[in-house]
Amino acid sequence: MKVPSSDGVVVTVHDLGGSGDPFLICHATGFLGRIYEPMALDLVSRFHVYALDFRGHGDTPRPANDNFDWGGMADDLEAVIPELTDEPLPVFGHSMGGAVAMLVEERKPGTLRSAYLYEPIIVPAVVTPGFTNGDNNMMATTARKRRPSFPTKADALFRYASRPPLNGLQASALFAYVEHGFREDADGTAWLKCAPEDESATFAATGKATVDNVTKVQTPTVIAVGVDDGSWSPSMFGPGIVDAMPHAVLERHPKLGHFGPLQDPAAIAEAILASEP
Repeated sequence: MKVPSSDGVVVTVHDLGGSGDPFLICHATGFLGRIYEPMALDLVSRFHVYALDFRGHGDTPRPANDNFDWGGMADDLEAVIPELTDEPLPVFGHSMGGAVAMLVEERKPGTLRSAYLYEPIIVPAVVTPGFTNGDNNMMATTARKRRPSFPTKADALFRYASRPPLNGLQASALFAYVEHGFREDADGTAWLKCAPEDESATFAATGKATVDNVTKVQTPTVIAVGVDDGSWSPSMFGPGIVDAMPHAVLERHPKLGHFGPLQDPAAIAEAILASEP
């Protein structure tokens, strides 16, 4: 499905199967909707599962005006939802995707029926140093240094499988990332669909969600977090988000990291299903 959004962006939405109520997956920065196919396999018994690609990610083109503001990401999601249903929608959001879902619900209360958010980037009102806007954002700096291409997809898969952080992904999720997250030239050269400079721009962009954005969100929400070992990580945000929201609960997955839904897709799918009434 192709859905027009703002800034001339046409959002790609992938149908991952199932026959129940529509359920939408919102991916993390640098990833894409189809990387969650392994998780969707355990959701299709209950839902008709869809996954979108935000602007500059996967099969959705980058905005011609270079607008990676997270408000633009919210435009993408807000455009997609009415194409799936005219009823409140259950969603899954990972990292950026979870934050964007909350930005949309803040804009249009009642859009979401429920939300399962894994380590959403909803930061304290006083911005955390690692998530500042602009080029001093440490995640933006790291993303800008990513290797943009490999001789073949097989080379990319071998590289990622042999070193952190992506070697921690379940094999099926890592395969989905390489299979769907790269485009191939005629000679087989594989290029990241989300170019390093666009991933970097997404991390550095303005418009990120803060706890102030969620204080009035009435959606029943699970805030899931991975291991909290005292070091700096997005899992630190979880308790503060739950405290700020009227109808949120905290769920811990101490054996998983920030890539939890891609490390153990079945476990997160089971938790999503358990959270739904």
